[in-house]
Amino acid sequence: MATRGSRHPHPVPLPEGEGKWPRFFVTGTDTGVGKTQASRALLSLLADAGLSPQGFKPYESGCASLSAPADALSLREAARSELPLDVVCPHRFRAPLAPGIAARRLGREPDWNKTLAAWERVRHGSVVVEGAGGLFVPLDSSHDVIDLISTLGLPVLLVARAGLGTLNHTALSLEALAARNIPVAAVLLSRGTPSRDPSERDNPALISERHHIQVLGPVPYLEDPRRRHAAFRKALAPLVAKRARGR
Repeated sequence: MATRGSRHPHPVPLPEGEGKWPRFFVTGTDTGVGKTQASRALLSLLADAGLSPQGFKPYESGCASLSAPADALSLREAARSELPLDVVCPHRFRAPLAPGIAARRLGREPDWNKTLAAWERVRHGSVVVEGAGGLFVPLDSSHDVIDLISTLGLPVLLVARAGLGTLNHTALSLEALAARNIPVAAVLLSRGTPSRDPSERDNPALISERHHIQVLGPVPYLEDPRRRHAAFRKALAPLVAKRARGR
């Protein structure tokens, strides 16, 4: 928990008994950092462990087809789930914008109670929830992603860029989570472009030392989707194995 005057607040410890069913909320320091790939990898690892996980993507923007939201379908496939798509992803928008902004352009207000009703369908057992963008992306006129994380009460996997700028973005995100007493399971670093960055060498150790948090990765940039998926699985395997053992 953050303390007054603390330069680098410690993340909130995971609650006792958290490992009974491995559960995660996957959020990011920004958009496009690899949240969906991380969520897919987690779900596939949990499924391989025989835990029958469920994926939950309550808000998805940038849908080419509202009847086939790509990220939600991808999570459902990775989980080997047969849940109805309306449960996996109750809110979908065509515009590639924050969900709350996309809805406002349509003159709509996403129903928070609809989100919570869908959550009640998926929350029993192992589950991976994927957010939208970063912590302060608006979901409706009253709630941001961080409000959803707090409401669901899940430990966070924070996905961040591997390179330059990630020290600042990760620190700000961890501070915001600590201020809301939200536990953090780990930070996952991922490289999303082929260009190498000299800061990648130092970032994992610095984040771990300053914030006393488990840092996984960095996941390398790989163009082939199967190799990329395998790299995310390899980086996240220790996190899943630790939770599965505590079950």
